[in-house]
Amino acid sequence: MAAPHRDTRGIVGAADFLAHVDFRRPEPAEPLRRHVEHYWLIDWDLAQPYASHVVPHPAVHIVFQQFAGEEPFVEVAGVQQGLFTQKLEGRGRVCGIKFRPGGFRPFAPDRAVSEWTGRRVRFPGAFPTADLAAVLAPDEEDARVAALDTYLLALSPRPDPQADLAMTLVERIRTDRTIRRVADFARAEGMSVRLLQRLFAGYVGVGPKWVILRYRIHQALEHAETDREVDWATLAADLGYADQAHLVRDFTATVGVPPAAYAQGLH
Repeated sequence: MAAPHRDTRGIVGAADFLAHVDFRRPEPAEPLRRHVEHYWLIDWDLAQPYASHVVPHPAVHIVFQQFAGEEPFVEVAGVQQGLFTQKLEGRGRVCGIKFRPGGFRPFAPDRAVSEWTGRRVRFPGAFPTADLAAVLAPDEEDARVAALDTYLLALSPRPDPQADLAMTLVERIRTDRTIRRVADFARAEGMSVRLLQRLFAGYVGVGPKWVILRYRIHQALEHAETDREVDWATLAADLGYADQAHLVRDFTATVGVPPAAYAQGLH
């Protein structure tokens, strides 16, 4: 379940993004990897403002942030359903914790994860005070990772079999392209659609249909980034779309431009 040190899934215009910022995705301490996919560290020092764009994953984040001219702060970011845009300028630093889809609830067991969806909440009372300086001040990556480890381990997440089940099901959707319909998936898992939807609302924050569609868009983005001559009709069929038009519609609604135009702009 280890994550690569650098992974650009979901980043729009990944090559341009990496040309503007120093970006890493280190692993957390081993006891945390059950719930946390990776940390993400971004540093920038820009002469001109730059806007980054991300097609979000079905994941909750805790994000420590330092922007030029502002006081540092930390927030919980629920699953963001639309294209996420962040303007960067001057010098700054962000240190984020990306929880596995389903993995955040044990750290905040009193609220369904759907209550965080679409929200960015500067540190709520449900969490102990975070040491911003310990996370944001060090220039050394290892020191920042150690501070994030210390903070999360102190939260002592509770064992939760439902969280484990949610993480397993989302990972199955992410890795198995044959999963295309919620009803078929629920049946294969021995669950009713309603029970599956309730599990996802409580532990993932978005429904299983949204997760299926979002991972399709991530795959389409990856093809556009790496393949100069994408056969969009074939890709649409591979991703489970009824036809190319459905892929184009979903991609355009999410990213803001049609897939062919996006690929052409990159290459």
